[in-house]
Amino acid sequence: MGKQIKAIEKKVACKKSYLPTKIQFFGAQTLFELKQNLATIGQQLKKTEDNLAQKAIDPSATMDDITALQRSRDDLKMRFDVVKEQHDSLEAEQKAKFSQQQAFQQKNNPEDPKQKVLQAKAELIRSTMNKQPVSNEVYQALGDDGQTGGGKFLPKTVSSDIIVEPFVKNQLRDLSTFTQITNLEIPKLNFALDDDDFIADKETAKELKATGDTVSFGRHKFKVFAGISETVLNGTHTNLVSHVDRALQSGVAAKEKKVAFATTPKSGEEHMSFYYPQNNIKVVNGANMYQAIRKAIADLHEDYRENAKIVMTYQDYSDIIEFLANGNATLYTAQPEQILGKPVTFSDSAVDPVVGDFSYSHYNYDLNVLYDRDKDVKTGIEQFVITAWMDHQIKLKSAFRIAKTETP
Repeated sequence: MGKQIKAIEKKVACKKSYLPTKIQFFGAQTLFELKQNLATIGQQLKKTEDNLAQKAIDPSATMDDITALQRSRDDLKMRFDVVKEQHDSLEAEQKAKFSQQQAFQQKNNPEDPKQKVLQAKAELIRSTMNKQPVSNEVYQALGDDGQTGGGKFLPKTVSSDIIVEPFVKNQLRDLSTFTQITNLEIPKLNFALDDDDFIADKETAKELKATGDTVSFGRHKFKVFAGISETVLNGTHTNLVSHVDRALQSGVAAKEKKVAFATTPKSGEEHMSFYYPQNNIKVVNGANMYQAIRKAIADLHEDYRENAKIVMTYQDYSDIIEFLANGNATLYTAQPEQILGKPVTFSDSAVDPVVGDFSYSHYNYDLNVLYDRDKDVKTGIEQFVITAWMDHQIKLKSAFRIAKTETP
């Protein structure tokens, strides 16, 4: 030990770096041993510095005594610095290894349930895009048992996230009813009495007599494509899942709005649209849009008027404000409900304002959602594809009115 320290001192005196010798000096010491050595030398250094301070103010102390203490202090300081550098280096190395181990464990065996779902989603997407089978562990993490048909059914967690929590806003999400039940059949009215005459609204009574008092939901297929570039596919779990979820949710929301406000609906989807003439939703005309909406609200039976809301374009609302304001700036700051008398939801898809109780607008998704892959040969972008079945039923047409301006 003494020889090694002298070797270090000799190198310092010769103004050569003593760092290479520290490896020989400490060998394979553990971090704990280095901490102990650091504490020991630190205590000795402090004691020497205290003695030096006392000698400096002691008139009886000779310069030789002070010089000897200075040399001892410098010697201990040098040793302390050597040990500290080795200690800090080893500590940083061990911290880095520990962080890597934690990251690896979290990536491959995350404890956080959200992280487990995120990782499972990413593995599902990557396996699908690479035409590889999806493991049962992935299905289990996503709320399925992995026995639902050879890896073709979208697990419940993914299906729910896409269908129940869309990223792009479908304004009817806050108004209409949404369910996810296979072969759903429900009564059109929320309650019934033993006396058939309890229905005060004659239009509703006629509708129920003509169409029955229950509604059965069908299965109307549609596909949503999520384009994935190679960089996203090979990127982090978070970016991949976020990108795919956002694309699929956007497509689902767009489909929901399209079928509800289609002026020329696709074959088989006519019953889903508020605007399809054969659905017999009553049109109320007014000299202007403001009057038409007010008259539409008043034309609703009180059973529906109480919970009525208005879905209209922002452009139509702006025209109403401009018509009513006539130079009065206060109307521009008023809430739409204060102007029209009922809560307003803006949607550019509502080419004519729809007024009514939107709890009678009901979307239902089939539970079995399929997933697959495709490739756009023109762009080279890979597509993660879902096939879903959805139906939109306007349970009671008499709960709605369409407001229009009178043609001149």
